[in-house]
Amino acid sequence: MSNDGYSVGGSFGGAFGGGMGGGMGGGAPTPAASARPAASGDVIRDVTTQDFRASVIDASSERPVLVDFWAPWCGPCRQLTPALEKAVTEARGAVVLAKMNIDEHPEVAGQLGIQSIPAVIAFKNGQPVDGFMGAQPESEIKSFIERLTGPAGPSEAETYIAEAETAREAGDLGRAAQLYGAALTQEPENGAALGGLAQCYVAADALDQARQVLEAAPETVAKDHPAILAARAAIELAEQAASLGDLAELEARIEADPGDHQARFDLAVALSARPDKKLAVDHLIEIVRRDREWNEDGARKQLLQFFEAWGAKEPATGYGRRKLSSVLFS
Repeated sequence: MSNDGYSVGGSFGGAFGGGMGGGMGGGAPTPAASARPAASGDVIRDVTTQDFRASVIDASSERPVLVDFWAPWCGPCRQLTPALEKAVTEARGAVVLAKMNIDEHPEVAGQLGIQSIPAVIAFKNGQPVDGFMGAQPESEIKSFIERLTGPAGPSEAETYIAEAETAREAGDLGRAAQLYGAALTQEPENGAALGGLAQCYVAADALDQARQVLEAAPETVAKDHPAILAARAAIELAEQAASLGDLAELEARIEADPGDHQARFDLAVALSARPDKKLAVDHLIEIVRRDREWNEDGARKQLLQFFEAWGAKEPATGYGRRKLSSVLFS
């Protein structure tokens, strides 16, 4: 899915009643406070012996410069460089990454006494102030950068997503979808934004569009990102609920026979897509209480799907976890 797929006036208009304005290019909401991420070309560059003074020493008077000493034959360098580039890009202009190939430009590394690579030296106000050697995980690189610059605030995409979550919790699906779309124009593969946008479509009973959004998620994100997994569970739950037909018939069956677990189970699934989700929890808890082994522990497993699809912020999720714990461990 291209960024055009997130345009508000186009694909969102049908699902949310067209009350969301024009395309993202002109009508995207402005986040409360956030600097626009710097383009990678502005903060990541190759340096040579000839331009080292200008690109590192002099430039470090404006903001810290990390010099990555590497070589094409160095395996750990190939591990470290992508993590470095990601962390520097996410720092949104607070630092610069200068990459120096020591095979082509060995002089500076020799002057600094660097004997093994990868090595990263941070320059600030014209002086080397910190550094590390060897491949490091992203978390350590981020901590290293924050020691130089202070903690980074939320990115523009993160700000959009936070505002989108607030709007979705308030039931304003149109604004939530617009904000998720704005986040995706900044970070097209952001799992939280993709999952949140899909959830908006699920809530609007536009399951085909929800599936299309999830299909845009890269495999690495789609496999285990919590927001993507939650959206997928919500789609499955909505499909189950839509297939169950008349609730009055299920209610009548339960009234006639409180031990009709299948009718109670089906009613719970149908209710899970409605406002009173706690009632759906109560019906499944009743099955667990009466017959834990029914349908191969099906009631408890269905509750877990509810929790995944609803998300941790849904009050019925906390309510259900407490009720389930009470039944299982009392």
